[in-house]
Amino acid sequence: MRAAVYHHYGDPSVVTVKSLPDPLAGKGEIIIRARASTVNSADRRLRAMDAPSGFGLIMRLLYGVFRPRRPILGTSLAGVVEAVGEGVTSFEPGDRIVAATGDSMGGHAELVKLAASSAITKIPDGVTDEAAAASTFGGHTALYFLRDLAAIQPGEHIAINGASGTVGTAVIQLAKIMGAEVTAICSGANATAVRACGADHVINYQSNDFTTSGVRYDVIADCVGNAPWSTVKPMLTKNGRHLMIIATLAQMIQAGIVSRRSGKRSLAGAAAESSEDLAQLMTWVEEGAFTPVIDSRFALDDIQAAHARVDTGRKVGSVVLTFDEA
Repeated sequence: MRAAVYHHYGDPSVVTVKSLPDPLAGKGEIIIRARASTVNSADRRLRAMDAPSGFGLIMRLLYGVFRPRRPILGTSLAGVVEAVGEGVTSFEPGDRIVAATGDSMGGHAELVKLAASSAITKIPDGVTDEAAAASTFGGHTALYFLRDLAAIQPGEHIAINGASGTVGTAVIQLAKIMGAEVTAICSGANATAVRACGADHVINYQSNDFTTSGVRYDVIADCVGNAPWSTVKPMLTKNGRHLMIIATLAQMIQAGIVSRRSGKRSLAGAAAESSEDLAQLMTWVEEGAFTPVIDSRFALDDIQAAHARVDTGRKVGSVVLTFDEA
């Protein structure tokens, strides 16, 4: 098989496509032939070893102190089950599936081996491989912060700082599904895109400072990392929640302290993928309630260009990686 691998931390040039032995399915495992994956901010951070402040040593201990411990990036993929190992009854060869690989990574390969008990679900007939793959990273993150942390309720007003990225566009759409009023903060160039996702109001941060508008929000989701607790606390309603989708270690510690108090809360954490959540996302995609935004598409051989696009910080939605079906 061919896979995009990296053996050193650095810029996009450290990722190259190489031939590797095909994986074999062991007991309880399946082999997936990938058709689509994504290159997202998690891939960029690991490739460049660019950790939020305070997490540098932790990331190196987890993923490799001097060089990557897992040479194949990729947290999501969509494709077809190629083989199943002993004892697997939930999937069979030919099934179209979408999977979130989590910390094990490995999605940027033509063949991917996963435990059948991983976060995997079948793709509905009306959903494309690209849409399935593009829904995972942003969708899981949005579900975790909106449903599990904020417990957002119908009629509540949420402001999304950095609304045009993979996570931001998913937060807009899932917040609307949950009945919220949405204000999206992004550049003027991306206003049309976030309105298409369902945003009720759009603030162009290049010409307006949303922190000085006087509007109070039930939830403020920071997808960029430049709307800290000290800034947004006065903008929250009495029981408002500040969602730190990107946070430094110091901010996460502060969130733990603040969250133990009554009233306004600052919340942070990491989404845990599950088959059940993937199935829910696929249902919303099939129904048209959630349409993952695709910024651009790159073939596996163009993996460096895909990483370079993510590095610009200007993508709208997901960068999708495609594979030959042969």
